[in-house]
Amino acid sequence: MNEQPVIRLSVSDMRCAGCISKVEAAIDSVDGVAQASVSLADHTAIIFVHADHVGRMHELGDAVIAAIANTGREATRLSVSDDVNVRPETSTEQDGQSKKRLLQVLVAGVAGFGLMAANMAGLLPAISADHTVFWIGVALITAMIMLATGFDYYRGMLRGFKYRSGSMDTLIGLGTASAWCYSTVLVINPDLIVEAARHTYFEAALIILALINLGQWLESRAKGKTGEAIRLLCGLQARDARLVRDADDGTVEIDIPISQVRVGDILRVRPGEKVPVDGRVTEGQSVLDESIISGESMPVLKSAGDAVIGGTINATGSLLIQAEQIGHDTVLAHIIDTVRIAQASKPAIAKLADRVASIFVTAIISIALLTFVIWWFFGPEPSSVYAFTTMMSVLLIACPCALGLATPISIMVGTGRGATAGILIKNAEVLEMLEKVTTVVVDKTGTLTEGKPSLSTLHSIGAMAEDDLLSQAASLEQGSEHPLAAAVLEAAKERELSLETVDDFAALPGKGVQGLMNQQTLLLGNATLMNDADIKICEHAELVEQHQQAGETVIYLAVNGALAGLIGISDPIKTTTQEAITALHDEGIEVVMLTGDNHHTAQAVATKLGIKHFEAEVLPEQKAAVIKQLQDEGNIVAMAGDGINDAPALAQAHVGIAMGTGTDVAMESAGLTLIKGDLNGIVRARRLSRATMKNIRQNLFFAFVYNSAGVPIAAGILYPFFGLLLSPVIAAAAMSCSSVSVITNALRLRSTKL
Repeated sequence: MNEQPVIRLSVSDMRCAGCISKVEAAIDSVDGVAQASVSLADHTAIIFVHADHVGRMHELGDAVIAAIANTGREATRLSVSDDVNVRPETSTEQDGQSKKRLLQVLVAGVAGFGLMAANMAGLLPAISADHTVFWIGVALITAMIMLATGFDYYRGMLRGFKYRSGSMDTLIGLGTASAWCYSTVLVINPDLIVEAARHTYFEAALIILALINLGQWLESRAKGKTGEAIRLLCGLQARDARLVRDADDGTVEIDIPISQVRVGDILRVRPGEKVPVDGRVTEGQSVLDESIISGESMPVLKSAGDAVIGGTINATGSLLIQAEQIGHDTVLAHIIDTVRIAQASKPAIAKLADRVASIFVTAIISIALLTFVIWWFFGPEPSSVYAFTTMMSVLLIACPCALGLATPISIMVGTGRGATAGILIKNAEVLEMLEKVTTVVVDKTGTLTEGKPSLSTLHSIGAMAEDDLLSQAASLEQGSEHPLAAAVLEAAKERELSLETVDDFAALPGKGVQGLMNQQTLLLGNATLMNDADIKICEHAELVEQHQQAGETVIYLAVNGALAGLIGISDPIKTTTQEAITALHDEGIEVVMLTGDNHHTAQAVATKLGIKHFEAEVLPEQKAAVIKQLQDEGNIVAMAGDGINDAPALAQAHVGIAMGTGTDVAMESAGLTLIKGDLNGIVRARRLSRATMKNIRQNLFFAFVYNSAGVPIAAGILYPFFGLLLSPVIAAAAMSCSSVSVITNALRLRSTKL
């Protein structure tokens, strides 16, 4: 699998949407960066590199890290696959942070509520010149507790001042620091305010920090659940493999670390063990649980010659497998890479939130200052108290966190849910577009059908024997990856025919193959290839049509410009195809079948499946043109295919869907891969798309409505009508709850029925 030109970083001290905007802007300023996506959900940055800068990835990574440092944050490199030994992410550091946050909640909460209780019980002396020493002591103790429980926020606030950027830390720091400063000035010089209005906010500052830390603690615990899909996938990787080696007295088996496995090694997989790497069974028979990879609960029978995927579980028998893909090249590593990149990507719907976030903190501080001025000059007495209280409430209730988490947290959970159901989504744009699809275009071979065609008939023309016809055809097909080639080769193998070397082999997309063998020019392919070579096939049209109407694909073998034989190949329709086509029709989706096969065969398949619109004898470039025509007619088009010849059409479609059983080229061209290669996956993917986008809209609606309503209420808009003012403590509690609410809503996607 091709390694993508991607740099993955872990970025510290990101707390809100404003932080994300600043970091993305810094990364985008680096020459060579094609696109950057920063996620608040897992504090990572994915940087896509321009193709002409791939050779200087390390240098570019250093430049990006330096740019992020200029925003006051630290970035460290992460391997896109996090090492070939894909292991579960350690939670030790997270547990330590969680315990620290909980301790901060307890310290600030006990101190704040204790001070408030003592004040309400009349245990504290009045604020006057006679008790200045006592209150200065309270101020100093409060300051120490504030620093101990809110140091991260104050450090973030000062960093924001230094780099001229605001964040959630700025609002929390200003709100609580101004409460302490106001109260300290008051206790030092109580005569500044009339006696009836003398009230300190020491306990409010502490309770606010306790509530915010509680919100952060709940948020971190909820965020931990959003990454369960990745941790589950990482946990699938085996730690060790059992290597089978030749010895003087037979073979020996030894356990080795997975990192020491090499391509070609023979490995034993015992019952109950995980398959260590991608490979092929060489001996034995067993059933494998592939549910975590394909999303299908039914175990799959594997025997000699069958491919196996690393991370799947051997249920019963003992198998010997030959390692074919290791490390970064395994299916599991590719899935993890894709999910991580998708989780950091953003749909178009998030752009509005990003624009708002870029000015959010500045706007809130401006509103807070305006609120202070209005209450100071126009509010009732004591106007200074009202002005300060409302300003502090505005600073504390505004929540850029909810705005910043609304989209990435849903994308993170949604893409993870898809991965565990065998739906591999490359980026958030695909997830957003999928729910809008009106037309699904499908390739026939390998998409609607099993993609495992078998030889049905051989018809020799002239003096050539059937075995010679098959032997020449199979020799020529040795260099082809087309499913029809596999059918010819398998038939030759069953007949134990010897194959010969072919020179000047060339694959002709959409037509067939050609080559030289024993100084003879061979052509093997469809009618188009024969017509292009001026080889007469019309006199056999009736025989060909009979086979085609039976659903067979007929290919022609020509030797030195003369037709030598016909080969009929059948490919059974997948058992799940009819169900999937019916489900898509029920959702109002038009299904269009494109195939390079002949009209009669295509019509036979389309009629059986109830597909009204199909195009036959379509070349690869024509497939892309058909997609373009459908798009020009106003359709949102998804294309599902599995072969090299589908790659242009997959790239042209709004959503390219690759079958997991297909070629790497198809998967690279597609935005979505169905691991099992089952069209029912499209139905499930659309359900996931609708659920995820609905969840994002709910989160964004809540975040916008919360801030749009909360800030005016905190500013005192209800006071002239109902005499209501919002306490800064309540404002801080509301701010903490808003982030937790967004995350909790996103976590519902984990139980979405697909």
